[in-house]
Amino acid sequence: MEVEIRGNYDDTNRAFLQAFMGRGQLSIVESKKILASIFSVQSGQAVAPEEVTKEDLDSYISAAADALSPLDYEIRSTFHQQTKERVYAVVNSISDPLTQMATTRTSEEMFYIKRLLDAMFETYNTKRKEVMAVRDMQALEKKVTKGSGRQDGEDNSQLAVDKGLTIEQAEKLLATLVSEKWLEKSKENFYRLSPRALMELRGWLLEAYNEETDDPDDWQRIKFCEACKEIVTVGQRCSNLECNVRLHTICQTAFWNSRPSKTCPKCDTAWDGKRYVGQMVITTTDEYLQGRRRSGGAKNSRAAAGDEEDEEEEEHQNGTSRTNGRNGAAENGERNGGGRRNSRRESPEEEEDEEDDEDDE
Repeated sequence: MEVEIRGNYDDTNRAFLQAFMGRGQLSIVESKKILASIFSVQSGQAVAPEEVTKEDLDSYISAAADALSPLDYEIRSTFHQQTKERVYAVVNSISDPLTQMATTRTSEEMFYIKRLLDAMFETYNTKRKEVMAVRDMQALEKKVTKGSGRQDGEDNSQLAVDKGLTIEQAEKLLATLVSEKWLEKSKENFYRLSPRALMELRGWLLEAYNEETDDPDDWQRIKFCEACKEIVTVGQRCSNLECNVRLHTICQTAFWNSRPSKTCPKCDTAWDGKRYVGQMVITTTDEYLQGRRRSGGAKNSRAAAGDEEDEEEEEHQNGTSRTNGRNGAAENGERNGGGRRNSRRESPEEEEDEEDDEDDE
């Protein structure tokens, strides 16, 4: 393009950074549209997005990163798990991301967000079914919206009480989280974390939901793609439930082309490509598909998905209950010392004892 990009940080850089910060996350297409508008104003003539070069984009991304660095922010990029489009996001490089988010949310909203994350990465993320997404109906259920009534805070004079949210408040917050690119909502009405959230919350997710273990082969809730090494919440899994190998669907073609056979690189189990991570765990089931084919398809498919996920939640709860009953007071003492990690670790393993005969489901 004809617009000359100066080496010094100028108003065009500031305009781009402001647009970036306002959106939180940008794709290459979105970035080029923004730069085209900026260049059009700067040059006094229309500049089309396709005239914005990769060098232009790289230059402005780099300048924005330099400007943000003293403020403990950085710009990271990843590939969208479904579209394979590169996505850039502004990420806090030092503070706890949930603490940072709390500066613009009420305490009730933050409690709700934490319960929503627990639903995604605990309740609907087990050894047998790694959904890692929440249906719209479930995001509004009482067990998610209702507050625990507990108090949270280091100073008794500044305690935050978990009062919960109304359905209307939860709906508004979910819409805001989608518009701010923290969440994505699929056409099947599942909420999942966006690329921005996965980049921002990466360390927190590992600390909150993965167990400290001496055995790297132990099942973990947060797993990484064998090819690109990024978190997998949408993709494929090894059919061996004891194996942690996962692949993004967008990474699989190149990955298998580089290997002599289509078998799991860790356990050598044949890879059939029909074991899923993400909402397809639900949407590829016979029950869900039959629900869509019946009259009132979308409504019935929602009911079918709800049934599938309610069964999963019941298994999660039953696993915890069986563990508590068997181990009694001794384990209660361990839980009091170890917090949520111990109770979280038991459930997927206990579920699996009951569900082994459904492995080929």
